[in-house]
Amino acid sequence: MNEPTLETIESISTGTPDEVVLDFDKIPAWLKDYFHHASKLSKGDWIDHPMHGTTVYLAETEVPTRYGLYRACIFQDIIHKGYVIALTFGDVRNAEVLHTRMHSSCVTSETLGGCDCDCVQQLEGAMAKIAEKGKGVLFYLLQEGRGVGYSAKARDRMLVQASGDTISTFEAYRLLGLKKDYRQYLNIADIVHILGIDAEWVVLTNNPDKVAAMNRNGMKVKRMESLEFEPGPFNLFYLKSKQDSGHKLTQPNESPMDRVEWPEPVTPFKPRRLEKAQRFIYMASYMLPIRPIDDEIVMPYDTVVNLLGETGLSEFTVGMNPPILRYESLRGNRLKLKVNSQEIKQRLKTNPSDPLGRLLLEPYWFRVHVYFDIVSGDDFVVLTHGTPKSYERPIVRIQSESILDRFPVNDDDNQVKYQKAIQHIVRYGSGAVVLVYQDGRGAGFGAYAVDRMMMEQGHSLDTRQSYERLGIPFDQRDYGCLFEVLKSHLPSTNIQMVMNSPNSLVTKNEYALALHQSGLNVENWIFLESE
Repeated sequence: MNEPTLETIESISTGTPDEVVLDFDKIPAWLKDYFHHASKLSKGDWIDHPMHGTTVYLAETEVPTRYGLYRACIFQDIIHKGYVIALTFGDVRNAEVLHTRMHSSCVTSETLGGCDCDCVQQLEGAMAKIAEKGKGVLFYLLQEGRGVGYSAKARDRMLVQASGDTISTFEAYRLLGLKKDYRQYLNIADIVHILGIDAEWVVLTNNPDKVAAMNRNGMKVKRMESLEFEPGPFNLFYLKSKQDSGHKLTQPNESPMDRVEWPEPVTPFKPRRLEKAQRFIYMASYMLPIRPIDDEIVMPYDTVVNLLGETGLSEFTVGMNPPILRYESLRGNRLKLKVNSQEIKQRLKTNPSDPLGRLLLEPYWFRVHVYFDIVSGDDFVVLTHGTPKSYERPIVRIQSESILDRFPVNDDDNQVKYQKAIQHIVRYGSGAVVLVYQDGRGAGFGAYAVDRMMMEQGHSLDTRQSYERLGIPFDQRDYGCLFEVLKSHLPSTNIQMVMNSPNSLVTKNEYALALHQSGLNVENWIFLESE
């Protein structure tokens, strides 16, 4: 294909050198083809990177989900460097009408399993609706906390909880000197152009501001459809705050639930540097209720007795369909209950005051600690559970995340390992999870996406070969600083470490060396793949 020359551009343009205006009637056919080729995505062409506006195409990869096969087209903004994922389902280029959602990331609900918001419900609800319709696009934007990032969002949560839910998330933003919303959707219009989509949009949202943003950016909105889910005790106040700010919600008004008391006090503090790893600024600390895993509840023995009575356990574990399937004593005078959630929900329909209903409202309580890394500019998250004594050996997990695992994927091995680690910590009674959400082993989500695409299209055999072709080291994560942050949350250097397998210590040389140099003493290894 011919490349456009300066003479060609001058022949079809008017204006000054500082402001060139193209006369499109004079553009020759071959040049129109060139611009079309340069701005429209061609499936399977892994070398070209179409660009429009400030948005450049990086890669595409298949994402098999519980709702069917989606395709993730990954883009990046060349100014603010943020990634945007267009999850497409079905034939989106030839459609006249497409269902869509512009979804902002929420690491606490989508990765950590938190239930203090409705974000993961909206994400999965939108994907289910798009799949049901047969075609559509979900735009996933890394705009945590309405665009302020997780550090500022965490400070918001800290203030709200410290107030006892007497101030809303929007009031907390104002007190922090923040605007209500920092999100922008300009990249969406660029992506629609690159993908060659010319359709009307049915927008799956409760937020009229998103519809207004699409209209401002030249996208044709057919209508707005609500995505509303029944509130829970831990997100009710948050949803009422959204409703008061203009979101189209009705169910928060209908809920009879009361505000939840936090199990530990939350006290605001000013950001401060971590003494032994001063690249990290300690930004916030607050309580996160995590959804129980596999209907496994852990409660103090006295609480269960007060709830069900001295003979309650044996009474509720018998019969054809008992509400409590089994139970087990744990250290610290606690009980692990395997509950039959469906049976309990049926009982609540006939008796809303049934004490067993309390079991469905019992989360795993973790404290979130959020740091800002002044070197990388990333947020850094540590989850802690319990208050370990100096003689205890808290269970520790270093959890690497991939952004694509935030979706309801079929192969959720990474999420399963995280959940198993959480269960080990809760059963023991104390521990910590360090979340390393740096895709591509520290090289970034772009490198991770290109690696997946290259392997899918047969251009590399594995990640090491992909990284060689990309010209980047295999692992760029700074494990030394990671362990320093972790140590600040431990009562001693004696720990139990959760790993995928013994082979992990062999293949992760940098990790093993940093662990050795950290001074941490691993008294017990828990290997998830052998369970």
